[in-house]
Amino acid sequence: MTNCNGSCTNPRDAAMNAMKARAPDIAKAFGPFFHALMKDGALPVKQKELIAVGIAVAVRCEGCIDAHVEKCLKAGASSAEIMEAAGVAVLMGGGPAYTYAASAAAALERAEKV
Repeated sequence: MTNCNGSCTNPRDAAMNAMKARAPDIAKAFGPFFHALMKDGALPVKQKELIAVGIAVAVRCEGCIDAHVEKCLKAGASSAEIMEAAGVAVLMGGGPAYTYAASAAAALERAEKV
């Protein structure tokens, strides 16, 4: 979850702040759930984030793709690993998922420039 105190420049961060303001109970419940799952366990964070990218591509969630591509890079995933995870999603999701794999490539380009 993000906190930019009303001065967000990233649309995803601004949307998350709006969610916190308009549905604080949901936001408060989701944060701990997310953090409980997305830490090292039987699977390291890097693998969990790669799985999240694949699922985001398969379910066609642009914001999820952007967020988890960034988190993959922070967790030490390579560009090749991220795109391979997106490719597996295309295998499972077909043609529609292919267009979102392209979104993953674009998100990777943006994240690598930061």
